[in-house]
Amino acid sequence: MSSNASSQHLATAFWPQPSSGMRAFARNAILVVAGTALLALSAKVNVPLPYVPMTMQTLVVLMIGAGYGSRLGFVTLLAYIAEGAMGLPVFASPVGGLAILAGPTGGYLVGFAVAAFVTGWMCEHGFGRSALRVFIAMAVGHLIIFAFGFAWLAYGVKLGAERAWLVGVVPFVAGSVVKNALGTVLMAVLSRWAQRIRAA
Repeated sequence: MSSNASSQHLATAFWPQPSSGMRAFARNAILVVAGTALLALSAKVNVPLPYVPMTMQTLVVLMIGAGYGSRLGFVTLLAYIAEGAMGLPVFASPVGGLAILAGPTGGYLVGFAVAAFVTGWMCEHGFGRSALRVFIAMAVGHLIIFAFGFAWLAYGVKLGAERAWLVGVVPFVAGSVVKNALGTVLMAVLSRWAQRIRAA
């Protein structure tokens, strides 16, 4: 990734923001729908574990944050959570609804939105300029997701800190490092692709 490539969001590099209000709204709406669709698909790729399944969602969450930017990334995650709360089967479980938000995975879902915003903000403020910095931004995003998930399991679901740590954090650490690295590589590939498009 070069500083030139990171001067704008990847979403903007591939699809420039229109000047007119209605076209800009339509473009952002389409990106939000595409992002929530990817999140729903990533939720269905999961390894069942007690309390919280391991999915590919965190990879997509952080790539949306880095690629869409803080505001659009945050809105996309809020839209995704709203879809699930309304009953659409977009979460890792086969059903949606408000009960999911109150269940063991509720903290992680809230953490997704915060992580997308923070990762996007970091990439907007210098952390999109190299693969190492993107890795760091995504690592911070993963830590935020873990923090929200752990806190909810420990004190919302009342598993207690030790149990929440053992079932809500420890099983996911290795997978998160792999997803962090994969996300960094994918962002670098997409960045180079965007540069070629602009140069064409």
